[in-house]
Amino acid sequence: MAGLIRREDIDEVRSRTDIKEIVDGYVTLKSAGIGSWKGLCPFHDERTPSFHVRPQMGTYHCFGCDESGDVISFLMNIDHTTFSETVEKLAARIGYELRYEQGSGPKKEEVGRRQRLLDAHKVAAEFFQRSLYTRQAGPAQRFLGERGFDGEAARRYGVGYAPKGWDHLLKHLRGHGFTDQELKLTGMFSEGNRGLYDRFRGRLVWPIRAVAGEVIGFGARKLYDDDQGPKYLNTPETALYKKSQVLYGIDLAKREIARQRRVVVVEGYTDVMACHLAGVTTAVATCGTAFGPEHIKIVRRFLSDDGGGGEVVFTFDGDAAGQKAALRAFEEDQKFVAQTYVAVEPHGMDPCDLRLARGDAAVADLVDSRRPLFEFAIRATLKNYDLATIEGRIRAMRACAPIVSRIRDRSLRPAYARQLAGWLGLEPSEVQRAVDAAGRAPREDRAAPRPAEPEAPATPAVQLPDPREPVARMEREALETVIQCPGLLQDRHWEEFSLSVFRYPVHGAVHDAVLAARAGLGGTVPSGQVWVDAVRGRLPDPLHGYLAELAVTPLPATTEQQLERYTSDILNRLFELQINRRKSDRLAELQRTDPTSQRERYQELQRELLELEMQRRGLRQD
Repeated sequence: MAGLIRREDIDEVRSRTDIKEIVDGYVTLKSAGIGSWKGLCPFHDERTPSFHVRPQMGTYHCFGCDESGDVISFLMNIDHTTFSETVEKLAARIGYELRYEQGSGPKKEEVGRRQRLLDAHKVAAEFFQRSLYTRQAGPAQRFLGERGFDGEAARRYGVGYAPKGWDHLLKHLRGHGFTDQELKLTGMFSEGNRGLYDRFRGRLVWPIRAVAGEVIGFGARKLYDDDQGPKYLNTPETALYKKSQVLYGIDLAKREIARQRRVVVVEGYTDVMACHLAGVTTAVATCGTAFGPEHIKIVRRFLSDDGGGGEVVFTFDGDAAGQKAALRAFEEDQKFVAQTYVAVEPHGMDPCDLRLARGDAAVADLVDSRRPLFEFAIRATLKNYDLATIEGRIRAMRACAPIVSRIRDRSLRPAYARQLAGWLGLEPSEVQRAVDAAGRAPREDRAAPRPAEPEAPATPAVQLPDPREPVARMEREALETVIQCPGLLQDRHWEEFSLSVFRYPVHGAVHDAVLAARAGLGGTVPSGQVWVDAVRGRLPDPLHGYLAELAVTPLPATTEQQLERYTSDILNRLFELQINRRKSDRLAELQRTDPTSQRERYQELQRELLELEMQRRGLRQD
């Protein structure tokens, strides 16, 4: 472990570093008199320069926001580096070897080797950028143009072109004095039987920079059909480049992330470019890997993620892979104090495509349309279940309850439990109990969201429902009339009965047997023993005794007229229950439907709800 840097070495590095030269890399300075320079403050928005640098004093001060300090504090504030990292960077810049009070710092040869790798990457980036403006780079130029990027955009992001061939970059770097041993460590070359050869060939190339702006790797997109490599090829892991610790665009976005306290995570290099050009200047992207714990550490440094209020907005494609990525991000959500959101373009367009199709404003609107990540996780999980069935809704509730239970803001949990109940068409109290139970479960048991459970085939349960339960009693009474008085049912009764869905499996099995028996008799339903035998023939053996109960239970009527009235009343009660269930299903779907992007379905559901209400009122008039 490195010890403390000696105080005299810190003072030496500070005194030998020209603060104006460092600040010039971030701020355009103009003379403000003898020994003084001024420019627009990099730490706050302003139109009139109030940021002053005094090189002889080694200090800077802003009269607008009161930020002040020396060259070390300037770099710490603007690059969000630690004190030791900043001093070591400045020492390497001037070639000064630091000494440590305890332990040891980086060895001199390691510091030198790292600087050589950085130098090689800088020379390579310049080579690629110049190559973009050669005749051979036509496909790369067309690729950029077709995606809405001009020459100025290419220069701003350092985009370049790796020429076709095996050793163009290799020869160039050798010509700059780099040895083959050094070049092997850069990750820019592969090695075969004949030695080193260029890793990137015939590709559009983006430089990947560290937080402080040094080029540490490259990402390359193939352009030619005869290229057998992957669509995107990145630098492999090296001493400089660790993909789990790198965010593309962070060097350009860091100031705005710190100022706006928002970071927008997109999926690709062109998406970062499109976002920045569209005014979403806090966009960054991972480099060929999922957003993980190391990326979170980087983002937290810029968000000052310690008191809440910041935002992390993920943008994902609307396809299955995008949803999977969002759910992975949800797993990391608990490591932020900042609120996490997700923004998904309804038609599956990424920010680059969206900018091309609809302009800059559409990209900003996409980010502004963000939804809380846990809401997206709930909705994505619901899609795995058949919400048209009670069983599917119960399974969906059990899958989503752990997600609601993990919402950090406890005051939001009851509201989302009620929202989930509305989406599922279930009682809020039932959903809240499931959420509470999930919250009490061990952590490993509620690391949801989990994949959908396989739908099990429906089998009738032998256990009879409690006759004191109102719905169970009503369903049984309706079946009693159908078994005992089938001749009293009119065509409309049979039609509605065939569409009915029974809550209890035993009743559902009898219902199915009744319909099968009627179909087997050609739609002509006899009475008495013939009818009961026909139904029994469609029932599993364990339910024959229950059918006998239904067939002999006395009905509350003493005259034919009373029996007709009773039959009509009890069936209308069953049908009204069915209508209310269908209304509840439609209302739940209506709440899950976006009235803007799913306008036709939203209006169709409203019409269906109106029709169901008319049917319900019609039953009461019978």
